[in-house]
Amino acid sequence: MAAARWDAIFQNADEPFVNEVVVAEVQTGLRPEDRTHLETLLASLEFVQPNPSAALLAGQWRWDARAAGRTLSLADALIASAAEALGCAILTRNVRDFALTPVPVETY
Repeated sequence: MAAARWDAIFQNADEPFVNEVVVAEVQTGLRPEDRTHLETLLASLEFVQPNPSAALLAGQWRWDARAAGRTLSLADALIASAAEALGCAILTRNVRDFALTPVPVETY
């Protein structure tokens, strides 16, 4: 299912972006023998670095979630704020946590 969704991104001429937070999260769960595959994939993607406003927004979303008795991880807040800054949706299986932000979420 994930491979089919990934193929659809390119077939639809969508532009996938990645940032350091996404790469670090993927690396955390990656088997050592698959690292070369990740590096090959990363070479074909645009690496983005959001501006300070995105970081401030991530902090605000975390504060809002905490005030509501919920937890929004730093990683998820930073990923969401980067997507917001770019006007993008997030592609993830982690729909529940990203629902704490106003960013559109797509799943596979």
